[in-house]
Amino acid sequence: MRNVICMKWGTKFSARYVNILAASVKRNLAGPYRFVCFTEDSTGLSEGIETRPLPEMTGLDGRPERGWRKLTLFQERLEDLEGTALFLDLDVVIADKLDPFFEDDPGGFRIIEDWNLKGTGIGNSSVFRFEIGSRPDVLDYFLKNRESVYAAHRNEQAYLSWAIRKEEPLKYWAPDWCLSFKRSFMRPFPLGYIQEPRRRAGVKVIVFHGNPNPDCVLEGWHNKTRLRAVKKTPWIADLWRE
Repeated sequence: MRNVICMKWGTKFSARYVNILAASVKRNLAGPYRFVCFTEDSTGLSEGIETRPLPEMTGLDGRPERGWRKLTLFQERLEDLEGTALFLDLDVVIADKLDPFFEDDPGGFRIIEDWNLKGTGIGNSSVFRFEIGSRPDVLDYFLKNRESVYAAHRNEQAYLSWAIRKEEPLKYWAPDWCLSFKRSFMRPFPLGYIQEPRRRAGVKVIVFHGNPNPDCVLEGWHNKTRLRAVKKTPWIADLWRE
């Protein structure tokens, strides 16, 4: 069984982000699959989106969250799900068919190679694939060694990459499948004000990490210093919609 999974907690992202992600997956994934959102608040989610309780995550002790909740997906039993899971962050924009993410060397773990940390063995977990229940050691080790994990790894994706590498080689998606909006699409100052973001052939998922978020670029955006800007971008609006 193919599963597409996302997580929504707190107020950083609204239900609209989940609804757009689900609609985008529907347009870009052929054949049967389940779309499941793990959340503590399903208010406003579109009909047809499966929801499951947000797995409990304790022990953050006031630390910045930094994605640690994603590790709860590596439970030995993940609710009633089984098979292959493709995890997608809520703030990604799907630009092309997702079928290859399930077809590329099926059965193995896959993740983005972090654009800022090439060659270091650290992935970006905005898009990753795993077999449900196959690596409970990832979560177990974290729960038993929180303090040493926090000391050694800045965030969840750094720890996740390290934990996967303990048992198997860390394998990445093809370099052009998942691209950073900030690194690969935004124009440098002052061109961001007068030219739309670049288009990139071959990209399947555009990752919006940090600022701006997808909804910001629909009408145009700039940061506080006005040195980074994005012109209103209709082609993003064509992709990021219900």
